[in-house]
Amino acid sequence: MFDAASSLGQTPQPLPPAQPPAPGVPGPRTPVGTQERPQQAARPGGKQRDAFFDNAKYLAIVLVAMGHSWEPLKGDSRILEGLYTVVYSFHMPAFIIISGFFSRNFDMRPDRLKRLITGVLVPYVVFETAYPLFNRLVTGSHEQISLLDPWYLTWFLCALFVWRLTTPIWKLVRHPLPVALVIAMLASLTPSIGDDLDLQRVLQFLPYFVLGLNMKPEHFQLVRRRSVRIAAVPVFAAALLVGWWAVPRMNTAWFYHRDSAQELGAPWWCGPVMTLAMMACSLLLTACFFAWVPGRKTWFTTLGAGTICGYLLHGFLVKFADYRGWFDHAWLHRPLGEILVTLIAGAAVTLLCTAPVRRVFRFAMEPRMEWAFKQDAARLARERGQQEREKATV
Repeated sequence: MFDAASSLGQTPQPLPPAQPPAPGVPGPRTPVGTQERPQQAARPGGKQRDAFFDNAKYLAIVLVAMGHSWEPLKGDSRILEGLYTVVYSFHMPAFIIISGFFSRNFDMRPDRLKRLITGVLVPYVVFETAYPLFNRLVTGSHEQISLLDPWYLTWFLCALFVWRLTTPIWKLVRHPLPVALVIAMLASLTPSIGDDLDLQRVLQFLPYFVLGLNMKPEHFQLVRRRSVRIAAVPVFAAALLVGWWAVPRMNTAWFYHRDSAQELGAPWWCGPVMTLAMMACSLLLTACFFAWVPGRKTWFTTLGAGTICGYLLHGFLVKFADYRGWFDHAWLHRPLGEILVTLIAGAAVTLLCTAPVRRVFRFAMEPRMEWAFKQDAARLARERGQQEREKATV
């Protein structure tokens, strides 16, 4: 989702190296096909980013922000709630698949663990503290701070931390995706899991992360063929019709994956069935979404590197508007008002993904924290040896 946490997010995550990876390990910067080679966006230090993934992350975070802005309005519009249902069926799966794809090279190497801590765990602690404090400041309530109960948007950081730590395990399992799917199905019928660390979401969204871990660049190329792009049009049209039809007939909480079947008032056996049905629907629409993502560099490509900011910061704007009752204005619940709110949400999250905002909030989202970690003795020895060799050649 994000560069360091995706990502919601991109959230910041270790990006695969520009140089060829280890033998047998496909590199995410490898050209994704012979028919179309996406343009590369330059990175500092000469490394390259794949424009397709940055475009996908930006477009997905815009959909996330729009979806959150629709929540207070959708109850008065069946069309908006149907659109909300369709968007919620694929925008987080798309983020999570990308997050898994860029986690393929993760292991327990010290530098990668440090990046996981600074890029995922630290932002989780910071914003899990900041959101309740913000609530207190704006509403005067006494919202408690709990690092065990993810608040609003922070669940994704918590989930990503757990998923990425388990990456070495999924590399060892012979059939990782079926195993992850069974875990998700069992979680959906186990209400005793509780809310700690939002484990229901961690487990029910797990198959998407594991799927991303097992994907290769050519898999993304398959869904970006012209035939798939054309087919995506009627598929999305049909999805919108189904979403509109399902509004009075289906509980949209199924799309959140945060409750068991029993907690949603359904028989226990509905949990595994809905898990399979929801995943089939989500993967179909995610493939259609990826088919429409441009592979070339666009005006918003560079914003894909800042989706951690857009994800975590837009929540303050949405919550502030909600706390102040701005969504209660009657004219916002009419078609023109809903369109205006949608455009404002898209513009706001776009600004929050820009480089100046990233620089301002880097202390919270991408801190270096060298002071917190032990020095790598092997690296220091290599650096000293290199310095001695350089002196000897002078």
